Amino acid sequence: MAKYTYETVMSELKSGTFRPVYYLMGEEGYFTDRITDYIVENALTEVERDFNLTVYYGLDTDIDTIVTAAKRFPMMAERQVIVVKEAQMLKNIDSLLYYLQAPQPTTVLVFAHKNGSLDKRKKVATELERNGVVLDSKKMRDDQLPSFINSYLREKGLVADNKSVLMMRESVGADLARMAGEIDKLAIALPQGSVNITPELVEEHIGISKEYNNFELQNALVNKDILKANKIIQYFARNPKKNPIQMTLALLFGFFSNVMMCYYAPDKSERGVAEFLGLRNAWGVGDYIKAMKNYRAMHVMEILHLIRLADAQSKGAEGAQLPDGEIMRELLYKILH
Repeated sequence: MAKYTYETVMSELKSGTFRPVYYLMGEEGYFTDRITDYIVENALTEVERDFNLTVYYGLDTDIDTIVTAAKRFPMMAERQVIVVKEAQMLKNIDSLLYYLQAPQPTTVLVFAHKNGSLDKRKKVATELERNGVVLDSKKMRDDQLPSFINSYLREKGLVADNKSVLMMRESVGADLARMAGEIDKLAIALPQGSVNITPELVEEHIGISKEYNNFELQNALVNKDILKANKIIQYFARNPKKNPIQMTLALLFGFFSNVMMCYYAPDKSERGVAEFLGLRNAWGVGDYIKAMKNYRAMHVMEILHLIRLADAQSKGAEGAQLPDGEIMRELLYKILH
């Protein structure tokens, strides 16, 4: 039984292979939308869609109606496409079981299930995996975002340096649909003939400073650059709405948590550390290794405690309420000294 990922599903589709049933679900709706749109746009020609594309909504239909439509033959086309949006609203999904045992080979039936997943203990889930494609998309972690950004840039024929990619990650976060939209916006803003996304372009069109951001703060801490780190924190204190402390603390905690794990990696090379952390490639691992050289393991453990304490202070706990800028200045002093 094949375990599908977004990449393997799209690879099949781009090769011209269309399966009889797709059940697209999970926390990350972006992948569900991309696959659904690709099938609609490529399984049928524009003329064929007039008679062979049917779209239902889970709240307004039922399994019997969907199955009846799926059993029809296409009109003057190789196949028909049926899309069921908001499939999580369908009642009695188990009634689909009998159709799944012998799906119509000339029908491409797509279920778009948003904000959740089908109960995999159900028989219908087993049958979907047996005779169709099931994709359960998880929310993307922050450390996976650079790979997604670079992949989307390649699709658009664009390139970006590491700093630009991390600026986009910090500004937009794990909202993949918004990220794609922001990259599309950058593509339009590029001078004619240019394919290079620069920090200046990101700063101008997405609105994050190329000098004062969490990526540069992390870089300053990795290199123990006290002057640079304090300049960034002063900028954050003057612009708290653009640089919320909770986001900064979350990113720092994630970074130093990974540094802590790196001490346990049997192979301390970039490739070895990437494999130990479960990363697809060694992109960005150099900062972890450099931090290991500049911070002892016990110090990193103390840093994680200090970040937790700062987070509690930012939420009004741990005694008298302090301004966010003061909390961050105190945290940086303790990290760097």
